[in-house]
Amino acid sequence: MSGFYRMMSGRRFAAHEKVGSAGQGNNKRPETDAVPNGQPEREEMRGGTIIGVALRTSVLMILLCGLAYPLVSTGVAQVLFPQQANGSMLRNAEGQVVGSELIGQSFANPAFFQGRVSSIDYNGAGSGSSNYAPSNPALIQRVKDSIADWQKNNPDVPISQVPVDLITNSGSGLDPHISPQAALAQIPRISGLTGITQGKLKAMVQEQTEGRSAGVFGEPRVNVLKLNLALEAQTQAQPDKR
Repeated sequence: MSGFYRMMSGRRFAAHEKVGSAGQGNNKRPETDAVPNGQPEREEMRGGTIIGVALRTSVLMILLCGLAYPLVSTGVAQVLFPQQANGSMLRNAEGQVVGSELIGQSFANPAFFQGRVSSIDYNGAGSGSSNYAPSNPALIQRVKDSIADWQKNNPDVPISQVPVDLITNSGSGLDPHISPQAALAQIPRISGLTGITQGKLKAMVQEQTEGRSAGVFGEPRVNVLKLNLALEAQTQAQPDKR
């Protein structure tokens, strides 16, 4: 029996060697275009998953950033800062809205304080200035016209005492402020037209003067609309706005 098993084992070993040598001599892979079973289905499922995640993420971000965040921030602003959140509007003694403290406006009535020159006539729909160079003829003529208007309406104040902000345009054309010196320079004209003493007008200007932001930024300034509302309370006259 042992001899028979040795013989069978030898035959199996010889057959294995023959198959092995034949396999080593043929290194070519079977030519077939078949793909592993289930591969297309997995690729399709993977693509569908990516698209689904992208759509869900987009909807989530739209709801959070486009709806929830604006509603929450608007609600917080309305509760904590209602005046600023609604445009910083100012009202007269009758409760009527007369403008915003953030946007300047011009007053045709010479009995009221005048603001800075505006190349866009204080149009709140847009801001900007002409950006003329100092040598530009249009700018030179505009400054000459402003000086002529000043001399006509303020004969008691020489042009040498006029602050430069009264004859120059602000960068935005919407500046609601003037310097305290620009307000004080208009007091002789306003006093003569309203009958209010210059001392009372000077006290009014000092009361409406705002200091530097945080004590260090910017310069002291006067909001023209607020100052005119205080003046209106003294004269009971409605500013004639253009």
